[in-house]
Amino acid sequence: MGKILFCVLALAFSFFNAAKAEGSLFPNGEPVPRWFCDTSRIDVDTLGMKYVLTDYGVEADSTLLQTEAIQRVIDLAASRGGGVVVVPRGTFLSGSLFFRQGTHLHLQDGAVLKGIDAIKYYPLVKTRMEGQTLLYFAALVNADGLDGFTITGNGTINGNGLRFWEEFWIRRRFNKDCTNLEALRPRLVYMSNCKNVQVQDVRLINSPFWTNHLYRCHHVKYIGCHIYAPTTGVKAPSSDAIDIDYCHDILVSGCYMNVNDDAVVLKGGKGTYADKDPDNGPNYNVVVQRCTFGTVHACLTLGSESLHDWNIVLRDCTFTDANRVLWLKMRPDTPQHYEYVTVENVSGQCGSFLVVRPWTQFYKMERRDDMPLSQCNNITIRDVSVSCKTFFDVGASDKYRLKDFVFEGCDYPDGSGDVDPSLIENCVVK
Repeated sequence: MGKILFCVLALAFSFFNAAKAEGSLFPNGEPVPRWFCDTSRIDVDTLGMKYVLTDYGVEADSTLLQTEAIQRVIDLAASRGGGVVVVPRGTFLSGSLFFRQGTHLHLQDGAVLKGIDAIKYYPLVKTRMEGQTLLYFAALVNADGLDGFTITGNGTINGNGLRFWEEFWIRRRFNKDCTNLEALRPRLVYMSNCKNVQVQDVRLINSPFWTNHLYRCHHVKYIGCHIYAPTTGVKAPSSDAIDIDYCHDILVSGCYMNVNDDAVVLKGGKGTYADKDPDNGPNYNVVVQRCTFGTVHACLTLGSESLHDWNIVLRDCTFTDANRVLWLKMRPDTPQHYEYVTVENVSGQCGSFLVVRPWTQFYKMERRDDMPLSQCNNITIRDVSVSCKTFFDVGASDKYRLKDFVFEGCDYPDGSGDVDPSLIENCVVK
C-alpha cells in the first residue's frame, strides 16, 4: 500500500511541476517547451540488453588497468544494435572510453569507474577546450554524435585526480603563468554533437580538469547528480561542475555541486575574431533549478570564453559557500553579449552576489577596427535572500555596456553594497 501511495504522490508531483511550468516564459518572452517540465528518471530496463562488465571478462580490481577490455564490451553492445554497459559493484580502473550510438552507461550501487592517473592513457584527439578547437586529451568518458545517450545509476565516476592536481600546483609554483592546458589533464565526461541525453543520479567526482563538458549539444538533462571536487587540502584546479559550450536546451535540476571553480559555466569561444569562427557559437535556453551549491567560485558564470548567451535561468536554488552567485565575465579581447538572464528565488550564503567585471586572465587583444562593443542587457534578479559581504559588485568599462537590469525583492545585509543605478542604463530597483 505504501509503495502504491508513493507512486501516486510522485505522479501527482510530476503533474504539478508540469502544470506549474506550463505557460511559463523564458526571459525574452518565448514559451518554455514542455521538455523542461519533465524531470522523471529514465528506466534503465527500457534501454535494451545489459552487458555487465564482469560477464565479459572484466575484473573488479582497482589496481588492474582494463581500458581495452571495457572498450570491447562497449563495441560489442554497439555491434549488436546497442544496449546498456553495466558497471557492477566494485572498482574498475580505466583510461579513455568511447561510447557508440545506441550504447548507454549504468553504474550500479557500489560501482566505481575510476580513471587512471597517468596522462598517457588519455589519447590526443581533436576536441574542444577553453573556447578553442585543438588537439587535446580525451576525457575518461567520451560520447560524440550520439542520440539518446544516458548515464544512470547510483554509482560513481571517479576521476582520481590527486596526482594531476599536485602536478598542476607544482607547475604553478615553478611558473606562475602556467596555463590550464599546459598542465596536461583529462576531463571526466565530454559529450560533443549529442542530443537527447540524460545523466541522472550518478556521482561525478575528483575530476583532474573540468568535470562535465558539453560541446554543440542540445536537449541534455542532468537530474539529481552529485558533482564534487575538493576545495581544501590539495585543491582540484579548474574542476568546473558543468561547462556548456555552444549548446541549447539544457536542464540542470536537483543536482549538488561543490568544486574548486565555477559550477555551471557558459562557454562558446574566445578571441578578438571569435564571432567569425564557425566552431564557436551561442548558448540559449539553459535552466538551472532546484540545485544546491556548496563551495564554488560561482553558481552561474557566463564566460570567460563566451560569445552570445540568452534565455539563461537560475531558479529555486540554495548555496552555502559560494564565492559569487551570478558572475558575468567580460573579456576585453572578445565580443560578448549576455542578455535575458534571470536569477530568481535563490537563497544562502555567498561572498558576492552579482559580479560584473573585466576578465583578463590569459587573454590576447588583437587589432580589429570593427570590434563590436560587448553588452549585458535584460538581466533580472528577483526574490533573493542572501547573507553576503557584497551584493552588488559591478564595475563600469569602456569595453562593455550595461543596460536594462531589474532588481526586485532582494533581501541582503545593510552595507553589503547597495545597487548603484548610475552604472547601468535603465536600471530598475524595487
